[in-house]
Amino acid sequence: MAKWDDCQRALDISFSDEWLLKQAFVHNSYLNENPDFTLPSNERLEFLGDAILDFIVTERIYKEFPELPEGELTTIRSSLVCRETLAEAAFSLKLGDWLLLGEGEEANGGRVRQSNLANAMEALIGAIYLNQGLAKAKEFVLRQLEPILEKIKAGEMTPNYKALVQELVQKEKRSAPVYHLVEAIGPDHDKQFTVEVLIEGEILGRGTGKNKKAAETEAARSAWEKLRGKGSPYTLSGEGEIIGCPRPPSPYLAR
Repeated sequence: MAKWDDCQRALDISFSDEWLLKQAFVHNSYLNENPDFTLPSNERLEFLGDAILDFIVTERIYKEFPELPEGELTTIRSSLVCRETLAEAAFSLKLGDWLLLGEGEEANGGRVRQSNLANAMEALIGAIYLNQGLAKAKEFVLRQLEPILEKIKAGEMTPNYKALVQELVQKEKRSAPVYHLVEAIGPDHDKQFTVEVLIEGEILGRGTGKNKKAAETEAARSAWEKLRGKGSPYTLSGEGEIIGCPRPPSPYLAR
């Protein structure tokens, strides 16, 4: 298992059960092409890792931001555990190098695919928890997320509401949000844009800004707050667990 020794050194973690580490990187496509392979896919570890990650992040921000109400804590947590954030962390750790992929998935960019990276990150967290316990899993997770938390505390980052809304509607299996430019008024040097965001024909947010991008961000923020509210026809799985959008930029940086 020389390859997995290298993986442990690269990640600065040590497994007593290297098969568990290996399982964290087994993609379904590999099993489809290698039906006699002895390990299952990483999906069960991903399921476990998602729950462990959510608990670790929730506990951390609860203690870190004692003055914030539940709604704002939910938004911060959602941004920290979303697919974009996890994929970015996985990319930094080069987890894609260790993925076991089928030839087709490999040829189609599977090693840098956001969903594969994020899933591997969650599966790795699950594997660390099973092999070494909660304390080590917490140490690993917070080591990856601490730089983002510090930027939040310093006011250097704000949530990417478009990513949050996109993730939420994907979880709810709804059609993708549509951003519609309502109007652009004023002289060219001082124009104000108004945008609405629609989900399956329903207007869920409206925003204005000095450019279309800023207006879309405000519309997404309005939609996120409505979707998170009790009166929404949509529900939040896990009170706001989300998935994200294409890799970089950070989930806090509005597009």
